Amino acid sequence: MPEYLAPGVYVEEVSFRSKSIEGVSTTTTAFIGPTRFGPIDLVPDVLTSLVEFERIYGDRQQLDFGDGPVDNYMWHAVRQFFENGGKRLYVARTYAGGTAETIPSPLTSPPAFAKGVAVALSGSGTMWISARFPGAGGNMGVRITLRAGPNVYDPVNHVVKGLTDNDLLMVDADPATNPNSDVVNFHLAESFIEGGTKKWRLKEAGGTNLPLITATKTIQVVSATVTVTPIDPNIPSWVYQDLGLDSSHRRNGADDSMASAFATEQPSLGRARSVPIVMDLDQFDEGISQAQQILDLRAGLGSKLRNLRSSDSERSIDINLEGGDDGALPSVGEYDGIGGAPDDKKKSGLKALEDIDEISIIAAPGSTAGFAGGPSRAMSIIGSVIAHAQAMRYRIAVIDCGDKQTVGDVRDMRGQIDSTYAAFYYPWVTILDPVTQKEINLPPSGAVAGIYARNDINRGVFKAPANEVVDGAIGLETILNKAQQDVLNPLGVNCFRFFEGRGYRLWGARTATSDPEWKYVNLRRYFAYLEHSIDKGTQWAVFEPNGERLWANITQTIKDFLFNEWVNGALLGDRAEKAYFVKCDRSTMTQNDLDNGRLVCLVGVAALRPAEYVIIRIGQWTSDRKV
Repeated sequence: MPEYLAPGVYVEEVSFRSKSIEGVSTTTTAFIGPTRFGPIDLVPDVLTSLVEFERIYGDRQQLDFGDGPVDNYMWHAVRQFFENGGKRLYVARTYAGGTAETIPSPLTSPPAFAKGVAVALSGSGTMWISARFPGAGGNMGVRITLRAGPNVYDPVNHVVKGLTDNDLLMVDADPATNPNSDVVNFHLAESFIEGGTKKWRLKEAGGTNLPLITATKTIQVVSATVTVTPIDPNIPSWVYQDLGLDSSHRRNGADDSMASAFATEQPSLGRARSVPIVMDLDQFDEGISQAQQILDLRAGLGSKLRNLRSSDSERSIDINLEGGDDGALPSVGEYDGIGGAPDDKKKSGLKALEDIDEISIIAAPGSTAGFAGGPSRAMSIIGSVIAHAQAMRYRIAVIDCGDKQTVGDVRDMRGQIDSTYAAFYYPWVTILDPVTQKEINLPPSGAVAGIYARNDINRGVFKAPANEVVDGAIGLETILNKAQQDVLNPLGVNCFRFFEGRGYRLWGARTATSDPEWKYVNLRRYFAYLEHSIDKGTQWAVFEPNGERLWANITQTIKDFLFNEWVNGALLGDRAEKAYFVKCDRSTMTQNDLDNGRLVCLVGVAALRPAEYVIIRIGQWTSDRKV
């Protein structure tokens, strides 16, 4: 209660309405599987387009796990997801690499790189550059271009402006007094205090300090632009401009040196995911600045500095990263991932997706490829994905059939799955591969997840995600007829069918369960939507006084939410009273519940089920017969 201690007018805000519940998103999807590049043990960030996926997780090129190239199922799934209406996507990359190996070098303690990481060593063997993540997509090109900035020395007033300590300086003879001079000297900037005034001087590698303020000099700060170029020309390059050559370089109070821009540890998760390379600038001898060593030792940069007034190519050094590979075919261990303890800073696989609350759809595109040759691996991964969806409660797992499966094979595979949190799809979808320019078959989960999202946005999660066109499909691996679907549909196998004049359509909406109460995908997903929305929308009630006022408020809050659902056509009933009920009173709680701090609210809804069988009965009629 507020305190009133002095006479006066007190204006207070009060609420005369119940709290409101906002429906959660049902379209956010997560994919897990191998990619060409990208982070493995970082919590993923949301993606809203294929372009964003390529910038972080690599290009569309095929993968090679040691047995020859295979299709990049993850890239194709992401493409199908967005083409079919998907909006928000998280990707958890799986990678099966070997143990760390040491790259030979003249250094006393060379760094160790995991197998599969693309690495380059400068000409003198003292500067390491590597891809930030393993994968063939890390075999990128790196160009370091040096440039001299504007003259920072005012010869009239004998002052310099805009310097920071350890800037690399190009000090030139004044062309006005020495028009034919080609003398160029390189020094480091160092500040000092003299007579209470901050002044600047030149610092050389040997420790000799020269006064900076000398007549007839031009002084320019040397900086570097680093351009990282992916293998795939369809992906734009990363460009980092005006980087200092020394790790202590500061501009406007910020560390914008090459050492910080490409350090192993980045200041934010966003940069840790997106910066593609690592430069190890800590291998230098102590006591000599990094900038001076770059000048003297590395990759020919010293000679490049002598040509700072020449073309970009003459002021640049090109380095190609090599040795990146896709590792081995990920097993169920990589899909399960690591992490989960309170002190774990790194998480991978499915564990990396556990902390992202908004995900409602999960799939593992490509995990069932080659099913006939190794069904145990695929079924183990499927089991892990379904277990993850069940544990997270508000997610559904989209399960792919194996490739090249017959109707009998699919029946056997479906017989190994029984979960209300999974939906099973058959057959694979045929598209034209932009990489090989040939027709290829792809697992359907990417397209299905996109159809889920499109259906939810256009109609609502209560509508069955079926009788929907598969955008981008030019065929199916197996063309099914009605008789074949008559066998598969009762088993909970959702089929893709071709209909003349109507295209390729998803023609099933059942879960992979033996429980008839949760037979339909839209029913499972709609209840997950209701439960998740009520869960988040009633958190305010925790620790409130557990009495009639709270019970009434909770009841009205949930009723208002369900009323909107009924108005939008999500619930069955011609009146709201028939569509739902909410009870939270002494009839739902015992004294023991109250004594133990429990508030029990009972909610019932009349959910809609799809018109899976539309039956129209037609008989003969005579014109003189009365109705």
